[in-house]
Amino acid sequence: MTLRVEIDDNSGFCFGVVYAVEMAEELLNEYGKLYCLGDIVHNEEEVKRLQSKGLVTINHSDLENLRNEKVLIRAHGESPDTYKIAMKNQIELIDASCPVVLKLQHRIRESYHNSENPVYIYGKHGHPEVIGLLGQTNGNAIVFQSLDELKEKEPFPSQLTLFSQTTKDMRNYYEILDYLKSKDVTVNFNDTLCRQVSNRDIELREFSKKYDTIIFVSGTKSSNGKVLYGVCKDNNPNTYFISSTSELKPEWFKSSTSVGICGATSTPQWLMEEVKSQIEKF
Repeated sequence: MTLRVEIDDNSGFCFGVVYAVEMAEELLNEYGKLYCLGDIVHNEEEVKRLQSKGLVTINHSDLENLRNEKVLIRAHGESPDTYKIAMKNQIELIDASCPVVLKLQHRIRESYHNSENPVYIYGKHGHPEVIGLLGQTNGNAIVFQSLDELKEKEPFPSQLTLFSQTTKDMRNYYEILDYLKSKDVTVNFNDTLCRQVSNRDIELREFSKKYDTIIFVSGTKSSNGKVLYGVCKDNNPNTYFISSTSELKPEWFKSSTSVGICGATSTPQWLMEEVKSQIEKF
């Protein structure tokens, strides 16, 4: 019996990550070394690949001590403080912030400075994108990562402005909106979800039903990966999460005739190809 193994055409890097990685590779080819503020993408295997080419991952404390260097800003974006430090330290920032994130930062900054309504942000605490969004309000926005956490912040103001991290779940975001309305809150609602990400949710529901077994490939740090893995698991119980080919187990495929491979917006195509090749050897 031949095992059919197929990769989801819609999985892999979103355009924001493609832009950042391609920019990093061009600069590495030219200079042989490049600093990146934080992991360029939430995928350990891709980070290792780029590090082997000369990419050096640094944190914000490291940035404070750098002088006269080139530093890449990844797709997640950064807060205004990062740009101030770079200017002070004569650092050349190569800005690979995702255009969708930059637009969201601008909208939050405009709302914070031009409206009296408090700003609420639905997003994961400590996530790089959320840190950048929070920075647009001088740290004064209210961040929450679930409806339950939002409920703990009652009573609410009579009016508020609501934004979301670009990669959050659409259904949860609109459920939050409905809840606030049920509490008679006037909400200036901003649909700031990335459609390339939110559409993956819909696409993976159908993809995961087509195969006996689903292998979901993602870095362990990817918030988007955890959400999309959950989508696959809900629609196909025979779904397995892996970060590298070493985690594959032959017994997963013993009773399967078909396997679908998919991944997060931070999962490189080459890694899914490696997974496919390894499965076909079992």
